[in-house]
Amino acid sequence: MSRAFSSSRFASRLSVCAGTALLLGACLDHPLKPVVYDKTTEDETTVAIAINKDVDILFVIDNSGSMAEEQALLSKNFAAFIGVLEADDVLANYRIGITTTDSGNPRCPAATYKPEGGNLVLSSCLDRIDQGEFSFNSVDFSTTCSDYCTKRDQDLMVRPTATAVDKTEAPRKWIERIEKTSNIAGVADNTEAFQCYGPQGVAGCGFESHLESMYLALAAAQSKDSKNNYGFLREAAILSIVIISDEADCSYNPDPEIKKVFTTNKVFWNDPAVDTAPTSALCWRAGVDCTGGPGTYTECHAQDWDKDGKKTDDPTAAVLQPVSKYVDFVKKIEMAKQEIDGNQRVLISLINGVPIGYEKFDTEIPYEDLPADDDNQINFGIGPGCILGDPKMPEAIAVPAVREREFAEAFLDDPKKERNLYSICQQSYAGALESIATKIRDQIVPACMPSCVRDKDRTTEVLDPNCRLIETDIDGNETDIVQCKEVNGEWTAGGGATVCFATLIDKNGKQTLSKIDNISDYCNDEGFNLEFILVRSAPAAAGTTISANCELSDNRTLDCPNL
Repeated sequence: MSRAFSSSRFASRLSVCAGTALLLGACLDHPLKPVVYDKTTEDETTVAIAINKDVDILFVIDNSGSMAEEQALLSKNFAAFIGVLEADDVLANYRIGITTTDSGNPRCPAATYKPEGGNLVLSSCLDRIDQGEFSFNSVDFSTTCSDYCTKRDQDLMVRPTATAVDKTEAPRKWIERIEKTSNIAGVADNTEAFQCYGPQGVAGCGFESHLESMYLALAAAQSKDSKNNYGFLREAAILSIVIISDEADCSYNPDPEIKKVFTTNKVFWNDPAVDTAPTSALCWRAGVDCTGGPGTYTECHAQDWDKDGKKTDDPTAAVLQPVSKYVDFVKKIEMAKQEIDGNQRVLISLINGVPIGYEKFDTEIPYEDLPADDDNQINFGIGPGCILGDPKMPEAIAVPAVREREFAEAFLDDPKKERNLYSICQQSYAGALESIATKIRDQIVPACMPSCVRDKDRTTEVLDPNCRLIETDIDGNETDIVQCKEVNGEWTAGGGATVCFATLIDKNGKQTLSKIDNISDYCNDEGFNLEFILVRSAPAAAGTTISANCELSDNRTLDCPNL
């Protein structure tokens, strides 16, 4: 793929992976080291542009009996999330996968339907109403779905697409929008698609396994054995995980003797002498420990307990899977992505049992016991982390976040300065969803050319670069990418081409008359003198790579004084 200009020996080759949708981004098959900048360079240098508009988003949605209103709010406010990703200055190439918190539990052997166990699901909630998934304790919660969805599966079509691991086009179990094209037909937009596919019902297990479901979903996405998930994760894509639940994580240890704490071993039950079944307070007691108190605690933290009710440092003896299992797993995914882009972070966001304003440091999580005969204390082992409505007649309550909070905080640089938890006890999730999407947007950076490019004509103020871009398919066939033309204020390929590239060279917005060739503030601030964009009228084939050859400056002091 190396092609140097015959007219110059000052050439730099840029190799980037388009995946199915990247504008300009590196791929794991070509892990390139950061470029080393020389004062002048006369050698061909291989560099990578760390731009990536691919985003994989996993939603883990609690589908237990108390989640009807929360799922409805998610649908009602989902446009705030999609609006950020599809904004003209973002245009993310995103995938949205959906699974539930139901990964089974010894207390749920007769669930209305088979636990998802991390499998991605994509079916209209209207069809699932007929299967009983929106009924709990004989109460009908079907309006959770029908208030926002009017399309059944027969009205929807999942357009076949390829993935980086499967070139054969087939319907996939996720929502995606690549180069402005959605894979879901029969809806006005992907907000409507999510409003039909997102609600997961209320018939799921009430001993929720937030972290295990997430783990199983992401592990299956990397396994050829998974028909639903394989190929969902793209190697260079930004990964965002969003967990929505009103209860404590109960990702249990499947060891036959240990899991008896849910059936015959009553060590963590409310009243072992009289209880015939545990409540989900078992999940709190088996996975949390608090300091201070009694009554009001200084703090609560994740703690591993064994089947005898004793603290343990042995992860194999813990009743609940240690939080470290999930942190380590996702950290490995993050590290693999950082082989491509050293700045990339896996983004974790929770909508759960924290007070309104927690993410802004306006308030803290209350860890407080209630009277022993209070239903909340009996059911959950602790007072609520937040309440929606009148405390005497609450519309909704949520268990304080501990295990899942510690998991989320492990992916922050400094939890004392930033937070990634939002209250589930809000009357609108628009602000939370917009904030989560904004953090994704902030991971998308422009395609700066990370070397100083030579100005062919220094008689003008603006840069006149000499660059060539080449598209290579998965079989190694190369095609030159045409340069875009500006037509009516937009970049256009013309001539029937489905892709073109544009060079952004106006540093202050005043060097040219055009309004669309301005270098971004990001590239400008870094001192680079050139930025690329690719414009596509159709998605790139899976596995497509882009290489760019630019003539490099022989006088960087003149061409890139701030680099």
